[in-house]
Amino acid sequence: MKVLVACEFSGAVRRAFREAGHDAWSVDLLPAEDGSKFHHQDHIGHYLDDPSIDLMIAFPPCTHLCVSGARWFKDKAQEQTEAIAFVRMLMAAPITKIAIENPIGVLSSKIRKPDQIIQPWQFGHGETKATCLWLKGLPKLTPTAIVDGREARIHKMPPGPDRGKERSRTYSGIAAAMASQWGGDAR
Repeated sequence: MKVLVACEFSGAVRRAFREAGHDAWSVDLLPAEDGSKFHHQDHIGHYLDDPSIDLMIAFPPCTHLCVSGARWFKDKAQEQTEAIAFVRMLMAAPITKIAIENPIGVLSSKIRKPDQIIQPWQFGHGETKATCLWLKGLPKLTPTAIVDGREARIHKMPPGPDRGKERSRTYSGIAAAMASQWGGDAR
């Protein structure tokens, strides 16, 4: 299966799919932090019309969309409008299987409610970080390793130059669940 991972610099989801034998590529405006040759530093819009793509998992930037930034919404109406348009573009891509990931925020009221809300603790990580999934042609993810512990590390992360990057990382357990449940083993 050919998998396009949109807006991912970390490579977590791309690696999970490649390890399962899929032809997975990530595309982000940022370079791949793992230096992978399976990453394009580019705008995702240049890849959405590729008829060979079977599955796209997209992680659009949440800066202007998530509820944690609600107190600034009135000052960034234009940025939010553009961010919503970007998500609509991803959702409208002519790809049969699509997952859009984003925290709880305005997408639920501006586009539609998510199909599923998952937590890291359902996939082997003892943390909380409610994550919404909007799905097209895909089943909901089934928890793989419910663990104790409900630490809010991401929520409590102090300001800093890499805070946005750190908060946006996909947990390896969630990436593995996406690969196994939405792609299966292609080896």
